[in-house]
Amino acid sequence: MPEHEQDDQEREFDLKWADNAEHKEPSARARMLAARWKENPPGPVPFRADPEHVARQHRRSGWISTVVVLGIVAAVIVLLGYINFRGSY
Repeated sequence: MPEHEQDDQEREFDLKWADNAEHKEPSARARMLAARWKENPPGPVPFRADPEHVARQHRRSGWISTVVVLGIVAAVIVLLGYINFRGSY
């Protein structure tokens, strides 16, 4: 059996063995955070932001973007009208 086929079979066996392990070791980041939080636990964080605050902020930003777009469209219309007016003389 060629060398690379044996390596592939060994790697596949190792992966299957690791996937079927009963206990999985936590990642380095998980261990670091667990150690840090043991001394200084984080405060409670809501899963989602306050819906009223998000809705108010979204409504305001929607109006601002609408006014900006309409202002740009009006400026382009005025500029094109000015160019046509100047070109007709």
